[in-house]
Amino acid sequence: YPTWKRTLTRRAREAQMKRFCKAQAIQRRLEEIEVTFRELEQQGIKLEKLLRDEDDNPAAQKTQWMNQLLFLVQKKNSLMSEESDLMIAVQELKLEEQQWQLDQKLRCYMNMEESLKTPEDCAAEQEILVQLLEVVNKRNVLIHIQEEKRLSEL
Repeated sequence: YPTWKRTLTRRAREAQMKRFCKAQAIQRRLEEIEVTFRELEQQGIKLEKLLRDEDDNPAAQKTQWMNQLLFLVQKKNSLMSEESDLMIAVQELKLEEQQWQLDQKLRCYMNMEESLKTPEDCAAEQEILVQLLEVVNKRNVLIHIQEEKRLSEL
């Protein structure tokens, strides 16, 4: 087993592990965002009840509650934006993994002697190339979406 093949295998495993760790971190953050959403929702419900029920409270108190409510809405919008970014990252990781798998299949066919390839092998190689191109285009679309989002936030 040549050194370059071992190196490629090791690097592929490292990249796969890196994607796995990133996916776990994203999942944890999504769960934290979900919990925070619930907490913000409860706080918002309490503030709305206070604003609706208490007619005899001073205007300053109502203004303070209204400001707190607006702050909660801003925080929720910020979390929704982060959640959207994370969902895009999840899709990107899936496509990255899919691209890696297709790449491995394609390498197998490309390493075959041309004279030993059957028509089925050639067709399978072409199909993998088409799938690989689709995955690359999907990743490009995700990057474009992220860039548009970033520019709109600026």
